[in-house]
Amino acid sequence: MHDPFEKFILWLEERLKGPLPGYEAQMLMMPKATKQDRFSFNQKKTAKLGGVLLLLYPHKGKVYLPLMKRPEYNGVHSGQISFPGGKMEEGDPDLIFTALREGQEEIGIRPEDVKVLGNLTEHMVVASNFNVLPVIGYLGYRPRFVADLHEVAEVLEVSIDHLQDDRNRREKELLVRGRYWLKAPYYDVGGHVVWGATAMMLSEFLMMVKGFDDGTGP
Repeated sequence: MHDPFEKFILWLEERLKGPLPGYEAQMLMMPKATKQDRFSFNQKKTAKLGGVLLLLYPHKGKVYLPLMKRPEYNGVHSGQISFPGGKMEEGDPDLIFTALREGQEEIGIRPEDVKVLGNLTEHMVVASNFNVLPVIGYLGYRPRFVADLHEVAEVLEVSIDHLQDDRNRREKELLVRGRYWLKAPYYDVGGHVVWGATAMMLSEFLMMVKGFDDGTGP
């Protein structure tokens, strides 16, 4: 008999072998720009490649994943909430390696302990010119996070249950970099606004796991 976390992981592994919800799911959390589009589903030839990590682990009888708040800086993603991840570097054999390496560098996970299940649909972020692959992995234990203070202001732990609660899915207008307004759907995580590319990738993930939580999984 598998415990609930193991059962969820086995079910998700099978789900990832089938068709992904894809762009339709991501679009549910796509911001509406008044002057400029910051998100696209078409990869540019000049786009840099990046990988982010959706790291699942058991905690308090539920399935959790970590997000991180970026420090304030003069850049596109200043102060935003994101997954651990970053640019593919020379020497990285693939984007799975990139996601795991960044997870180690930014929040102190042990890549050798992570079991990779698969990935979601790649995502093009026009604002930073990155084509991002969301990699899904899991740990059998709650990690001890060690944040890189240069890249991470805070690590946020959030349960899938919290993200699936409709009360935590909201919408607001955001002034981006003091230049233009976006009408942005977002997830509220402890008062933090999780929007943009991160919210769009989360939307696909949550659609992927919805069947398990409504009782149609094994």
